Amino acid sequence: MIDYTLLRKLCAADGISGDEGEVRDLIINEIKDCADEIRIDNLGNILVHKKGRDRAENKLMLSAHMDEVGLMVTDITSDGFLKFDEVGGLDRRVVVGKRVRVGRNGVIGVIGIKPVHLTNGDENAAIPAYSELYIDIGADSRDDALSVVGIGDSICFDSEFAETESTIRSKAIDDRFGCLVLIELIKSDLKYDTDFAFVVQEEVGLRGAKVAAYSIDPEFALVIETTTAADIPEIEPTKQVCTLGEGAVASVMDRTTIYDKGLVKAAFETADEIGVKAQYKRAVAGGNDAGIIHKSNGGIRTLAISLACRYLHAPNCVANKSDCESVMLLAHKMAEKIAGGEL
Repeated sequence: MIDYTLLRKLCAADGISGDEGEVRDLIINEIKDCADEIRIDNLGNILVHKKGRDRAENKLMLSAHMDEVGLMVTDITSDGFLKFDEVGGLDRRVVVGKRVRVGRNGVIGVIGIKPVHLTNGDENAAIPAYSELYIDIGADSRDDALSVVGIGDSICFDSEFAETESTIRSKAIDDRFGCLVLIELIKSDLKYDTDFAFVVQEEVGLRGAKVAAYSIDPEFALVIETTTAADIPEIEPTKQVCTLGEGAVASVMDRTTIYDKGLVKAAFETADEIGVKAQYKRAVAGGNDAGIIHKSNGGIRTLAISLACRYLHAPNCVANKSDCESVMLLAHKMAEKIAGGEL
C-alpha cells in the first residue's frame, strides 16, 4: 500500500533544482535506519546501498529525482516587487495569480500582472513573458523586501496536497512519487543487494543523474518517474500520451532515450504476472534521467517506469491512486528480477 502521509510530506517540501536540501533531509530521516550505506556526493545526490538476503547477480541502480520546477528571485524593484525567472520548464500560462513561497523563510507572495482592466488589443490573449510578471509579498520598498528575501532565493508554489477516493493532487508529484517508491523499497526486505540514487537537478538538464551513474557504475538502471498524461477534453486519443487509471507507464522512446527493448518487453510481461495494469507511453515526447544514465560509463541497460500525471510542471498535478499502486508493485518486482539475473 502507498503511504500517502509520507507522499504528502515529500510533495509539501520545497526543493527546486539546486536547492533540494529540505527534500534531502526528509528522505535521509526516513531511510537512515534501513539503509546499509548512505553517501551525499558533492552535487547533493543521496547514494544508498541496501543489502538484500542474497548477493545480486546484476548491479542495479534505482533512480528518482528530488528537485521540482519552480522560480528564482532575480531582482527586486524600488517598490518592493520581486522579479523572477523559471528554474526548469514551467508553463507560463498557469502561473499568473498563484500563491508562492519565497526563500527559506517561506515568505508568501502572489504572482501578479497588469490588471485586465488596463489591457487592450492583443494583450488580453497573449501569454505574458516572465519579464512582465512580478511577485507581490506586501513589501513597501526594496529595503523592506530585502529584509525577508534575497536575490537568488528559491520560489515554490504554495499548493496543498489533496486526496479523493481515487486521485491525488499536489505540486511536485514529479518526482516526489518516484522518491517515495525508492524509500519504500529501501525499507522493504529486499531479496538482492541494490543501489539507489536520489538525484538533484533533473529539471535543468539531468545533472545529478550523470554524477550518480558514474559513481555507482551499475549494469542496469531503473528510473522511477512521472510523465505527462494528456487524457483531457479536446485532445485526440492518439495524442494523449498516456491515460490515468490504465497503470504504470513504460516508454519505448522519448526525446533523450531509446529504451532497452528487452526490459520494456519484460515490464509488460511482469505486469501481467503480478496482476497490475501497464501501458505504453504513446508519444515520443519529454525525457528524464534515463537520457544521461543509459549512456554513462560503458553503457547501462535502462528502463523508465512512470506514473501518469496530468498538468505536469504546474502548481497542481493530478494522478490516480491505482496507478501509484501499479508503479510501486511493478518497480519492486522488476528490481528483483533484474538484480536476480532473470533479465
